Amino acid sequence: MICPHCERNLLRKERPGNRCGHCGRAYALDPKTNPLRLNDLRVRRVATALTDGGRIGIVPDQLWYALSRKRLRGTEYGEGCMGTAFLVGGFVTVIAFFAEEPFLLIGSAALLLVGLGVAAARALGAGRGLPPVPRESFPTQVLSPWRSVYRALPPGVLDPARPAGGPPDTAGTTAVLVCPDPAVIAFLVADGLPARHGLAVVRSVAEAVAAPSNGPVLALHDTDADGELLVPRLREALPGRTVLDAGPPLRTVRALPSAVPYRDPRRKPRPADLRFLAEQGGHSPEDLKWLGQGWRFPLVGLPPARLLAVVDRVAERVGRGTDPERRRAAELGFLTWPEAAGPDPVGGR
Repeated sequence: MICPHCERNLLRKERPGNRCGHCGRAYALDPKTNPLRLNDLRVRRVATALTDGGRIGIVPDQLWYALSRKRLRGTEYGEGCMGTAFLVGGFVTVIAFFAEEPFLLIGSAALLLVGLGVAAARALGAGRGLPPVPRESFPTQVLSPWRSVYRALPPGVLDPARPAGGPPDTAGTTAVLVCPDPAVIAFLVADGLPARHGLAVVRSVAEAVAAPSNGPVLALHDTDADGELLVPRLREALPGRTVLDAGPPLRTVRALPSAVPYRDPRRKPRPADLRFLAEQGGHSPEDLKWLGQGWRFPLVGLPPARLLAVVDRVAERVGRGTDPERRRAAELGFLTWPEAAGPDPVGGR
């Protein structure tokens, strides 16, 4: 690996105890010892890309997904076991033939069968989509070593222990934003988006019902079973209210090669939830099977600047429909003319 301080290429023996053997300075992450195979330079490079060169702040969960994405595409299930079984099985087979010991063939056949079984399981997807570092373990396994060396989080990463501001002011809100993910809420609040659009931010259906606003409801959710259930449950709990689905569409996400989902076996939906989704319509049998296996694409997996742009645009359109002054300005073209000049560089505020 390359030392993040002196940029010398270090062999394993030249970096004992996560310390460069040339400049003597400590570094946080060694690709040989951490599950994500990270080094400090890669973390900085990814953080810079996510923050759009430092123009926006991100939450640790967004960094977790970006650093895990490459490993989520494949699987390491039984990789060492499969290779060892084939290697030892082949070696024992050769010995059996030369030594003329037929009983050794039984052992070699067993080893080869083990290797074939693991290979078949890998081909069927065993272990695929399982994060090497679970989301909830990322602060301990990656960010804690980083803090101990650099006394701060990677550049542009917001400290969850130090909120960017208090809860958004709900007085005079024109709409409600429902988002079950506290990390995404923290990200949006840090950018000032709820305050900018007069959104009351809540996390659940019950909180949406109690929110001090009779305006439209925006549902921002992960692409998973819980997310697909959120919109119909909101419409059921808020009859007569406009409920807009602002989450990434399931079929669109599944068709995107760049969208890398992951699985959480602990959060598989209940059969009753899948039956409810089937009754609602709009989901193919393949979609329901995908959801039932616990697959999900999280909001923190979206490029942060794009997530801000989408929510900003939806909230702005909702504001035009509920605020007479904004609606009148939109009719005059005041809020629409920048679109002809090009995309608004969200995150440059």
